[in-house]
Parts: sequence; C-alpha cells; structure tokens
Amino acid sequence: MAGPVTAAAAFIPPAAYPFLTEVNDSKKLSEKKRETLLVRMRASGVRFGFGFASPREIDEVNILNATFRAMSRASVRLASALGAGPSDILLLVDGPHRIRNFSFRQEAVVKGDGKSLSIAAASIFAKVVRDRWMMELDRRWPGYGFAIHKGYGTKDHMSSLDSLGPCPEHRLSFAPVRKSMTVIRSA
Repeated sequence: MAGPVTAAAAFIPPAAYPFLTEVNDSKKLSEKKRETLLVRMRASGVRFGFGFASPREIDEVNILNATFRAMSRASVRLASALGAGPSDILLLVDGPHRIRNFSFRQEAVVKGDGKSLSIAAASIFAKVVRDRWMMELDRRWPGYGFAIHKGYGTKDHMSSLDSLGPCPEHRLSFAPVRKSMTVIRSA
C-alpha cells in the first residue's frame, strides 16, 4: 500500500554458481538471510540492475504496468552495466507475462523465483533494496511503521492510516488507502 514497486535483474557468471546454493525465492528467506546472500552474491561477481516505479506512477498506470516499468528500467541498467544490447540478452521474467513494449528478448517463467537462479537472485536484490528504502521512508514519515511492515497492509499500518491519513508514499489508487483519505499529510 506504500512505497515504490521495485524490480531487479541479475546476471550470474558461471564461476559464481557453486557459491549460491542457498539462493532461493526471497519470500522464503528471512531478512537476515537475504542480506547475507546479497553480500555473497556480490562477492561472487553477480551483477544487478534495479528499477523503481513510484507510488504516483502506480496510481497513474496501475500496479501491473508500473511493475513492467520497473522491470524494464532494471533490465536496461543491467544491460548497460554489462555493455550489452537488447539482442545480447535473454530476460527471464518472473510471472506469466513478458514486459510489454520492450525490445529485449524475453521468456515468461511462472513462479520463476523457484525455478531460475537468476530470477531468485534478482528477487533477493529487489527485496533488500526495497526494504532498505522503506526503512528510510520510516525516518522521513514517522508514525506509519514502514520499517516494520515495509508498506504492506498490516493491522498496524491500517491503524496508522486511519489516524494519520496517507502520506505521499502511499498508493492512493489502492482501496484501503483511498478509504483513509480523511486526513492527507503533505510533503
């Protein structure tokens, strides 16, 4: 309900594979384990690109299209870091959809973070980056508990929305946020 949608792309050099046996879907790992694995991945030469789509973008184009924007930004950043072009890379995209209006070669992989090491690595990177950003937003917008619930619709988050109203980091197109708009905080 709050914060950006975050995506990542990962390139894993073959020499790194033996060091990444514990890499898995980020949702199946503790926060501490994700942080540890990110350090290990970077030390092993894994390269990442990341992309965000802001809460306003989410409100303007919907969450799916904002996710595609974040994914394309992540992919372009990774390709640029690798000195590669769209025809040099095959993107494995987590989920049932390919990124719309995007020139890179793509393959959609349903439940990809459980089937592909590169998708799992990217999911860890995206989750760690987003969690760190939500901790920063907690400092900027005290009272919402972003450092604890990371923007998800927990009971405590709903309670803070009811008492404080949404801040600029909330996704106003999401029904629970719209419902709480009796009080709006400005930047």
